[in-house]
Amino acid sequence: MKHQYSSFNFPVFTLLLLFLFSSCGSKRDIVYFQNSDRIPMDMYDQIGDEFKTVIMPNDNLFITVSAEDPASVEIFNTTQFNRSVNYSSNTLDILGYLVDQKGTINFPTIGEFHIAGLTKMEAVDLLQKEISKYLTKPAVVNIRFLNYKISVIGEVNRPGVYTVSDEKISIPQAIALAGDLTIYGERRTMQLIRMEKGERIFIPIDLTSPDIFFSPYYYLRQNDILYISPNGTKAGSSTYNQNLPLIVSLISVTITAIALFIRYK
Repeated sequence: MKHQYSSFNFPVFTLLLLFLFSSCGSKRDIVYFQNSDRIPMDMYDQIGDEFKTVIMPNDNLFITVSAEDPASVEIFNTTQFNRSVNYSSNTLDILGYLVDQKGTINFPTIGEFHIAGLTKMEAVDLLQKEISKYLTKPAVVNIRFLNYKISVIGEVNRPGVYTVSDEKISIPQAIALAGDLTIYGERRTMQLIRMEKGERIFIPIDLTSPDIFFSPYYYLRQNDILYISPNGTKAGSSTYNQNLPLIVSLISVTITAIALFIRYK
């Protein structure tokens, strides 16, 4: 009696098994913010209440001073600046005040002014007090960050450097800007890279946990970097894929030989 193996394609079956094993992933390693329903809703209302952007060395600040009498505050504004002109971002960079490594800027009339470590509102208040010494009527100071940027690199669909116009961005928002993580992105051990007090620090972030919403790192600072490393499947496949043709050939030859041996035994 002959064994009917001719209708069964062993090489194809083997390839399917290899594909299934290589592509399998645990749902626990993929889904974001797991078990978030266990956290009381009123706790989410507090997210971001304490976040304040702090001015740091190398920040580029665009500072304007206005008053009822524009002529009275001309000495405090960049001489080349014209409010009626729409400037490009490169031009605004030139007109901005770069915070040096000592944390100071050189402001017209006032001179050297220490500003690093202050929030934007604190810097506005101090500048207004200094400027008021030279004016009979109050002036309004406005400060904008020209280089509030974050970087998202690694296993995301659109890695790159992103400018944050409203000067406030959360980790989930940054990931959304980068087109979300790829299926190969490691969600449990994402790295936040940040400069603090002149040193580079690395903070692990777990996107699968809702605890991220209550983390002091939930909102990103200017020049933060998010790095998403490849998971084990992607890291292993980088070597595996190089040898895939040879492996498939060996398996195919072996299975064919076994099938022929069984058939004609």
